[in-house]
Amino acid sequence: MSPVLSVQNLNKIYKGGKQALSDINLDVAKGEILALLGPNGAGKTTLISIICGIVNASNGKVLVGGFDNVKQFRQARSLIGLVPQELTTDAFETPWANLNFSRGLFGLPADPAKVEQVLRDLSLWDKKDNRIMTLSGGMKRRLLIAKALVHEPQILFLDEPTAGVDVALRQDMWQMVARLREQGVTVVLTTHYIEEAEAIADRVGVISGGKLLLVEDKDTLMANMGQKQLQVDLKTPLTLLPESLSALGFSLEKEGQQLLLRYGGKGEQIEVGAMLSAIHQAGVEVADIHTAQSSLEEIFIELLQETV
Repeated sequence: MSPVLSVQNLNKIYKGGKQALSDINLDVAKGEILALLGPNGAGKTTLISIICGIVNASNGKVLVGGFDNVKQFRQARSLIGLVPQELTTDAFETPWANLNFSRGLFGLPADPAKVEQVLRDLSLWDKKDNRIMTLSGGMKRRLLIAKALVHEPQILFLDEPTAGVDVALRQDMWQMVARLREQGVTVVLTTHYIEEAEAIADRVGVISGGKLLLVEDKDTLMANMGQKQLQVDLKTPLTLLPESLSALGFSLEKEGQQLLLRYGGKGEQIEVGAMLSAIHQAGVEVADIHTAQSSLEEIFIELLQETV
């Protein structure tokens, strides 16, 4: 099946020679949630701006639903909903008028039921007749999402959607994104909150210095690159690590109160039972055991360090 979004050999060089994007290739499937992670200035917003037709690429091609976003701009743009970082809204308008106007910009007929549904889904219905200037920052953020959805796009771009909003609203937005996926909407989001990517994304892309370092299934990425550890708490502290355990890769931590074995990456596994048997044979008494795996944030930091 053809991707709903295809970015091919995309480059962006600004006046003065600064290369913001370098040979970006990316395919996104219908109904997928893709999280783009990267530090400030990595090129995330530039990439989204080019896809949405706000910024011109130096070279390369973008296909949205099979439409070239330069040669067939109107068809491509009609399939896109964009929620920008900045809170850009008409302060003197009402949410109701704002959404009806936004829908009309895409040449769609008036549909009060659709506008009402979008406002209700984003908990804005009771504010529909208030001037936008009176809304809180979180409500304005939700209104931007409503504007992006009111023309029923196939792809929704969320550029730092939860920047500056509280935890409760962030959770609401995650739930909304999950509902959109169930409806077949493709979602591409950039975020500094890596827990967002870990919670809702299907795939994760890491971009740094204008280069797309990788795009990988989230679970595969964490399995292949995430480090795991076996932590063994001891009943009696050790002053010296037995050679048999050192040979297996254990280290002595917390003033001799804990054995720690780090492993993993590329699907590496250990037999926990065999390790505990070796500990028992070394005459060491175990109080408790724990296992843990690297978070997506730790993997992200490791990837960025490798590019420095």
